Amino acid sequence: MFLFPSFNFYSTPLLILVIQGLILAGLLLKRYLEKRNASDAILAILLLITSYQQTCYTVGFMGWYDTFRNTKINYFLIPAATAIAPLIYLYVKSITKSNFRFLRKHWCHFAIAISLVVYRLTIYTYDYLQPGFHETQNGVLKIELDEAIVLPILNVIDFSVKLLYLAFTIQLYVNYKQKIKQYFSNVFKLELNWIRNFLIVFTFLFLYSSIQSVVGSFITDLGYNERWWLNLSMAICSLYIGLKGYFTDTTKLNKLDFSFSPKQISIPEHTKETKKEVSETQIELVASLMQNEKPYLNPDLNLSELAKQANLTRAQLSEIINSGFHMNFNDFVNSYRVNAFKSMLKQGKHEQLSLLGIAYECGFNSKATFNRVFKKLTSFSPTQYLQSQSS
Repeated sequence: MFLFPSFNFYSTPLLILVIQGLILAGLLLKRYLEKRNASDAILAILLLITSYQQTCYTVGFMGWYDTFRNTKINYFLIPAATAIAPLIYLYVKSITKSNFRFLRKHWCHFAIAISLVVYRLTIYTYDYLQPGFHETQNGVLKIELDEAIVLPILNVIDFSVKLLYLAFTIQLYVNYKQKIKQYFSNVFKLELNWIRNFLIVFTFLFLYSSIQSVVGSFITDLGYNERWWLNLSMAICSLYIGLKGYFTDTTKLNKLDFSFSPKQISIPEHTKETKKEVSETQIELVASLMQNEKPYLNPDLNLSELAKQANLTRAQLSEIINSGFHMNFNDFVNSYRVNAFKSMLKQGKHEQLSLLGIAYECGFNSKATFNRVFKKLTSFSPTQYLQSQSS
């Protein structure tokens, strides 16, 4: 009697989520073919691999392996972390590196995954040629070599690869977030929050799978049903990542230019004093520009645009702000916006506009950014500050 397909508590949610994950992967691949954004292709491949993993478990819960006892699926259930972890790293790198392109050298990240595919195909070919292979699920090499020796080693490699790449990727994100503050007044909160959430999701899955492996190996044997919760979590997370990745425009970050270094470009002789990297004249020049021209009112102001207005190179301006004002570019510009906000309160503008409306007038581009910056620079929330001035 055929038991497949069985739509039940375990199989149905996974089936729905897997189908949606595959649809999102297809949409991302379609957009990649149209716009050639490497991040779309990498995220699509990431979704395809995780969806493949979930498909294997889904058909299992639907009764496939009970109905067709000789299925050779175990040969092709390759530990996916050796491919997923590098894809996570390359996805974040493709967003945060200007004009990222997948190069031949990037294939080295997948050396372990490719080796595993070749290895599994090899033992499958050998077992296939042995008598009686078609009457059993696993052949001699799968049982005596792969499951007895290789899989325990792979579990350690799998854990190490995930931990290493997550550490590298988190470091990449943190460094990039700090670097943006040196060059842009808009910190691209929406896009950076997406990268942060993307990493949080995979960190959660890494911790969950690691705990499950420890429990299953050293505490108690976990059956197919107990392991279902991890697969459900992976399917839900894959759906979230696919949706957010598709609808979040990360090309803004990919186009940012960080191609210069302040330490590599010297300040011309006519604009510097002999014994100082940054002169008082230069500091006064930039301060005067900010006070008189008010470029900070432009919510998209960046280091390059301000440098043009000051008739300086980006490197020179960066040195002046860092050494002369002892701030990064983001804090420097936002300090003028906060002061402009305070001035408008003194003029009674809050009687005509909301606090957020005044903030927009002063160059802020979002409520969250305004509240965070104001609190950081004044130790008060905007409302608390207004109340302190009224009392």
